[in-house]
Amino acid sequence: MEDNKKLILFDGVCNLCNGAVQFIIKRDKKDVFRYAALQSEIGEKLIAERGINTSKVDSIILIEPGIAYFVKSDAALRIVQEFGGLWKGLVIFSWVPRIIRDAIYNLVAKNRYRWFGRKDACMIPTPELQAKFLG
Repeated sequence: MEDNKKLILFDGVCNLCNGAVQFIIKRDKKDVFRYAALQSEIGEKLIAERGINTSKVDSIILIEPGIAYFVKSDAALRIVQEFGGLWKGLVIFSWVPRIIRDAIYNLVAKNRYRWFGRKDACMIPTPELQAKFLG
């Protein structure tokens, strides 16, 4: 992985997560992010290296250069801040206690398959987007 890129690990079979990745790609004008499914070989390797318990975090993980990583609402807030513009205004939600933000995040994550469905396999990026995906 390129040293200056941030990696988003996502649930590759989740329709909501795949939609979120498409949303991020469209707004990533500075080409900050790279992507890998949690279920991919690289995803599993990075999770193991960082000791992340996927029974507690199984939707989106943001890995910044080095060992730093963010999960749940912290990851979502850090991702949208990279978009710039009015998106930076969402930083106001960082003032909401993490326990409350993560409770809402967990509710959506717990029900994401029921509400948004799931795929039988991880998404296959288009040839134009292939370079943004690892593994």
